[in-house]
Amino acid sequence: MQRLTVLFVSALFALQASAAGVADLTSSEASSGLKEALIQGAAKAVSQLGAADGFLKNPQVKIPLPESMKKAEKAMRLFGMGDQADELVLKMNRAAEAAVPEAKELLVNSVKQMSLADAKNILTGGDDAATQYFKKTTSAPMAEKFLPIVTKATENVQLAQQYNQFAATGLKYGLVKKEQASLEQYVTQKTLDGVYLMMAQEEKAIRSNPLGQASSLVKKVFGAIGQ
Repeated sequence: MQRLTVLFVSALFALQASAAGVADLTSSEASSGLKEALIQGAAKAVSQLGAADGFLKNPQVKIPLPESMKKAEKAMRLFGMGDQADELVLKMNRAAEAAVPEAKELLVNSVKQMSLADAKNILTGGDDAATQYFKKTTSAPMAEKFLPIVTKATENVQLAQQYNQFAATGLKYGLVKKEQASLEQYVTQKTLDGVYLMMAQEEKAIRSNPLGQASSLVKKVFGAIGQ
């Protein structure tokens, strides 16, 4: 089965690369290069987001107040609650930064368990085909890992507790979206969104500029695809 997998992956590369490019690739290189590229992109995204200010200082992924709370933000600041709003934003983003490192092992295991169909979809898909694969295979377990970390980081924030009380009531009357029914769920989802956004960017970079990647094997494999 493993030999068939390698041959199949090699055939997929052959469909997309020139004869000269594929001739330089062994079956082992084709299989290993794909997996190495995915692990490389995932590790970089996790490293960036898991660092201090990885969320807070990155406008692409910074977690804002929930939509229902943002509507009241001006009034909060008007009545001297601006510091509480700022504290909550800080805590939410720090929670995300603390949670993200838990993603690495899940992402690597997802690559190791990749099927023939998954490999085909990634190799023949668009710029974010691998990211979509990761979403499908890691969203649920990643959220399960993130939630207790987020909960611990926000549990002593008074405004977070007030929000949860409001959201529970608002959900009953359709005033709050389901994904914002608790602050912990909201931050967990935003953390997931941030991870997959950064992974999509890393994937696109590898596909569009394989020669700019550190690994010689990734350069060789994705360089052949691009020919």
